[in-house]
Amino acid sequence: MSYIADTLGNLVQQTAFMNLTFGNFIMILVACVFLYLAIAKGYEPLLLVPISFGMLLVNIYPDIMLAAEDAANGAGGMLWYFYKLDEWAILPSLIFMGVGAMTDFGPLIANPKSFLLGAAAQFGIFAAYLGAMAMGFSDRAAAAISIIGGADGPTSIFLAGKLQQTAILGPIAVAAYSYMSLVPIIQPPIMKLLTTEEERKIKMEQLRPVSKLEKILFPIIVTIVVCLILPTTAPLVGMLMLGNLFRESGVVRQLTETASNAMMYMVVILLGTSVGATTSAEAFLNLDTLKIVALGLIAFAFGTAAGVLFGKLMCKVSGGKVNPLIGSAGVSAVPMAARVSQKVGAEADPTNFLLMHAMGPNVAGVIGTAVAAGTFMAIFGVM
Repeated sequence: MSYIADTLGNLVQQTAFMNLTFGNFIMILVACVFLYLAIAKGYEPLLLVPISFGMLLVNIYPDIMLAAEDAANGAGGMLWYFYKLDEWAILPSLIFMGVGAMTDFGPLIANPKSFLLGAAAQFGIFAAYLGAMAMGFSDRAAAAISIIGGADGPTSIFLAGKLQQTAILGPIAVAAYSYMSLVPIIQPPIMKLLTTEEERKIKMEQLRPVSKLEKILFPIIVTIVVCLILPTTAPLVGMLMLGNLFRESGVVRQLTETASNAMMYMVVILLGTSVGATTSAEAFLNLDTLKIVALGLIAFAFGTAAGVLFGKLMCKVSGGKVNPLIGSAGVSAVPMAARVSQKVGAEADPTNFLLMHAMGPNVAGVIGTAVAAGTFMAIFGVM
């Protein structure tokens, strides 16, 4: 009888209920809310489902993120090995290759002025940098946090790893990916506040056709120019442009399909679950994390507002030919931000089609955020 009692007692002790803290329950609830938003509301489920499930797993079974050096048998937790691929900048670079293979750079080539809108939206990054410094973060930590303002998860992870800010990499990554997922909620109120209904109704002229030669030369030229100026951007810009060259060259269809489908989705699974698994209650529920989340939201709002305001300026200069809404797409969330520009424009005039025009600033924002990360690396002497 005592054997049965001891066995049952051991089983009870091994359940997660005996080890969970109040903080774990809070994070489990947050994970369930994220799953609801992803599944029931459709807010970027490709990102939110793996992130929130990783969050769920680590708060039920913390050892799934146990480092190998801390394990008695030398074998780390499964998601810890996934997370090392984030730290080593492997998964962020592969994500960029997939984005390049999936994205048509034609709108940016057809309207090079889009680069200005993409650059304007990076204002949020530098505003967040100053804000983080004011809140007491070190200069390197502030730089890593600031990239959240570009709504670019892979670049945020890449820079945090390069600047050796692994202690805050988890909160940075979760904040960046969460804001990417919540673009349809965060951006429209800012866009409507800063524009008039007449501006939102502006119809833009159809973009000129872009030749195949232009599309092939673009990724090659951008790689040469950007990487010569900022060599540290090569892992991101280089992979982005390589993926796009796969797409536009027309001679490596199998590589294009692999990079934009199978590889991309595998990397999203690995990166998403490992990022979510950094949100254990002990690591996430603290003052610094709250500061990072707040700074990220402020930076993203500033970046969106700066893009829209610069769009208004271009509208004035062009004599009303530029719809300011496309400026909000200057953040790096591809193609979500461009879709939001289209949606808000269509609400003002259902016949207005802004998606392709917004894709120009959107692609420029991806390049701009990578350049901003490279600039910070150059400032701190990181190779």
